Amino acid sequence: MPRGTYADPQSGTEEAFQCAPGVGGWRYVSERSDGLRTDLTVDSRWLQIRVQVGAGELLIRGGLAGRELLWVRSAGKYGEEHSAEAAGFLGDSPGFLVAVARSLRLEPGSHADVRLVRLSAPALSALTVTQRWRLTDVTTYDTDLAPLPVERYEVTDLATGEASAVHLAGDVVLDAQGVELVDLERPPTLPQH
Repeated sequence: MPRGTYADPQSGTEEAFQCAPGVGGWRYVSERSDGLRTDLTVDSRWLQIRVQVGAGELLIRGGLAGRELLWVRSAGKYGEEHSAEAAGFLGDSPGFLVAVARSLRLEPGSHADVRLVRLSAPALSALTVTQRWRLTDVTTYDTDLAPLPVERYEVTDLATGEASAVHLAGDVVLDAQGVELVDLERPPTLPQH
């Protein structure tokens, strides 16, 4: 079960996380130094079936129901229901990058366009975005335990044309825009084929 810390060099925030495969999928739990909390559960197809993101008194709870993403945004005891045709959430936590990448099941050289609902802290505002994810290459590194495949994705926002890279090893983000892995206590869990 990987456990470690991500840092955002620009904002200076750190995120302590742990993640693990379960009987029917994968779960990622984290808390950032600014108080943002993420609890993300996916099923065996890496679809986001239960998501909870909290920032102070604000809370988002939701998940996929068929082709629709449903969520409730609440502040205190009052909540408001929302929905969008989207494949899942994208948030400030690197756990969302893992869930999206794995759900696309791309082969090297292939790409897919995906519609997501981006949650932005601290207000947890929701904005629908469409991104193109391309798996550009997979490089395998020798380690003391076993060979470690590292996937490089190019992610492009189709509205702005802004592109960035995401490097994944199993269920851990090694590097991405605004994400730096600063500590990892256990090795990543590699996908089973």
